[in-house]
Amino acid sequence: MSDASFASLQNDSFLRACLRQATDHTPVWLMRQAGRYLPEYRDTRAKAGSFMGLATNVDCATEVTLQPLERYALDASILFSDILTVPDAMGLGLSFALGEGPKFEKNVRNEAAVNALAVPDMNKLR
Repeated sequence: MSDASFASLQNDSFLRACLRQATDHTPVWLMRQAGRYLPEYRDTRAKAGSFMGLATNVDCATEVTLQPLERYALDASILFSDILTVPDAMGLGLSFALGEGPKFEKNVRNEAAVNALAVPDMNKLR
């Protein structure tokens, strides 16, 4: 992919701070969980149909990543995803029940269960 396919940076404060370069202010970034209260996040999640629909749809995940940047004067945002998408991709069958936390169809409690884990197919995850 060439650099021409990306928009030019309008704010590189966070990147410069990561490189220990001088910035005119201390960069501010927002962890994605902090945006769950935003009405636009809730609207996008409803449009996606579920949390996993939100986490696995590139357009929806991109949208909720950018929402805090559109609303607040932030310098960066964390890419939206969830750590539980990894074990789900390994075949554990993640689901979310309303009013409950995440659940897996399969549990990993012994060496045989570890050996049975699938190696995620990267082509399916693109």
